[in-house]
Amino acid sequence: MIIIDDKYISDEVIEEQFVCNLSACKGACCVAGDCGAPLDKTEVKILKKIYPKIKSYLRPEGIREIEHTGTNTVDKEYGYVTPIIEGGICAYASIDEHGHVGCAIEKAYNDGVVDWKKPVSCHLYPIRVTKYESFEAVNYDRWDICKPACKNGKALQVPVYRFLKDALIRKYGTEFYEVLDKIAQKQYK
Repeated sequence: MIIIDDKYISDEVIEEQFVCNLSACKGACCVAGDCGAPLDKTEVKILKKIYPKIKSYLRPEGIREIEHTGTNTVDKEYGYVTPIIEGGICAYASIDEHGHVGCAIEKAYNDGVVDWKKPVSCHLYPIRVTKYESFEAVNYDRWDICKPACKNGKALQVPVYRFLKDALIRKYGTEFYEVLDKIAQKQYK
């Protein structure tokens, strides 16, 4: 385990290898699961604010779900989460002409319509962060739907934390990432 400030980082974040393979999984992480993406209170406010700007990027089913349940819902285990449609796909998901599922919020961000990329829990996946009273646990989440990403990561020799560099910097800052990278290079060569 690596400890940086109040973050307890699982060794798997450094040791395991991972690079999304969208052509193999087709964005299954936006479809599978028992609830939507975890959100913090700030993100709940952001979703309410940007919804009118991203609405044109959403599928009709997503719009119906959001207008029925709200821009977020509450899960007993995870707290605030994105709404999901009939127990499956995220209401904020889009599907391209190849059947790949992606984030409509991220598409709007890439088009310059909004200045928020997507929920940080989505950006960080397969890392999951659990907040406790005095620390945060930063863990690698194994999920069968990500086997193609694990295989791809091994072939390319990219550790999870390097694949998620931008997301980790977004969440914890550049200094955190640089310290993590130095530790990883020293301890895990």
